[in-house]
Amino acid sequence: MITFSRRTGWPAEPNRLSEAWAHCRAVRPDAVDLTLSNPTAAGLPYPEEAILRALSDPRALLYEPASRGLPSALEALARDLTRAADAVSPDHLVLTASTSEAYGWLFKLLTERGDEILVPRPSYPLLEFLADLEETRLVSYPLRYDGRWQIDFDALEAACTERTRAVVVIHPNNPTGNFLDLDDARRLGEICARRGLAILSDEVFLEYGLGSANELRAGTLAALDLPTLTVSLGGLSKCAALPQIKVGWMRVGGPSALAREALSRLEVIADTYLSVNTPAQWGLETLLATRSAARDAIRARIESNDAALRSALVPQSPISALHTEGGWSTVLRLPRVRSEEAWTLGLLEEEAIQVHPGYFFDFDQEAFWVVSLLPRPEQFVPAIERALRYVERHA
Repeated sequence: MITFSRRTGWPAEPNRLSEAWAHCRAVRPDAVDLTLSNPTAAGLPYPEEAILRALSDPRALLYEPASRGLPSALEALARDLTRAADAVSPDHLVLTASTSEAYGWLFKLLTERGDEILVPRPSYPLLEFLADLEETRLVSYPLRYDGRWQIDFDALEAACTERTRAVVVIHPNNPTGNFLDLDDARRLGEICARRGLAILSDEVFLEYGLGSANELRAGTLAALDLPTLTVSLGGLSKCAALPQIKVGWMRVGGPSALAREALSRLEVIADTYLSVNTPAQWGLETLLATRSAARDAIRARIESNDAALRSALVPQSPISALHTEGGWSTVLRLPRVRSEEAWTLGLLEEEAIQVHPGYFFDFDQEAFWVVSLLPRPEQFVPAIERALRYVERHA
């Protein structure tokens, strides 16, 4: 008899919400998905000819394995990431097939079986599966909301144990949308240096700030010369809105000796997998150079949808929108007269609109909805108005 590993013993049954959404789509042609996160399904403009041309380079017919990535791809990425006061070296970069793969490699780099990684709560639930596969334990630290989401540093330090190896920050967070400011980034660096912890900074939404630029907002954490190993993660999935072209990256920063050791070990891990496909690497320079069309359209879309949402929520509305600074989602607070699941299932049944309940992102109280700002405005705005009327009927 075959025995399967405990690492993959996840529940396979669909939950009530996914079953209800499948039924809703089958019977309601007017169904609207306000959880949309796939940019290729959001009606965005893409430079199609340039993208297809970039992936048809004849050099892709020759297999040239390169552990951290082809030199030309690393150089193109370094040029793209370089800013006026931040010259990026290709030697500090490692290509991966995705940010998810980068997490897996970093967990391999930093943890033994049963070691711990601190992760923010609320946040996107993907890390639970990645940690299971690496036999790593996730321990959450809270983000607190007092008109703005922020790290609870006292709780973060209290969550550290002798088995803690790293702290994950999502910058900006998904779904709360908060960036780290410079003071918080430096405070985190000091805590982690004192405790011998690495910082893993997921920055896939870094280019999607809402509103005017905040000069106190931290940029990429790997550039800040923090006193501990700091790895910033990015990828084409969000910055170029191309999740189907599997290229992600890690930028390694921090004290030079730590960074060199990490890069040396990551090179061995990368050489073991060699997972980034050659056509995407040869095309990376063009894909990065032509990404502005989709990226700028997303920026305009999320600004427009966020403004429309907040204008619909007048002071007497039973729903309130929490402050957000960036990313593709926003958080709505609902009256606590029903459970999140009841609110969410009722919205599907009565209005054929799908949203995420807060518990999907591990909110520690009810009741919240998380909605995507990515859908087309002609779908988003009427759906928000219908959702508001639904809540008013039941509040």
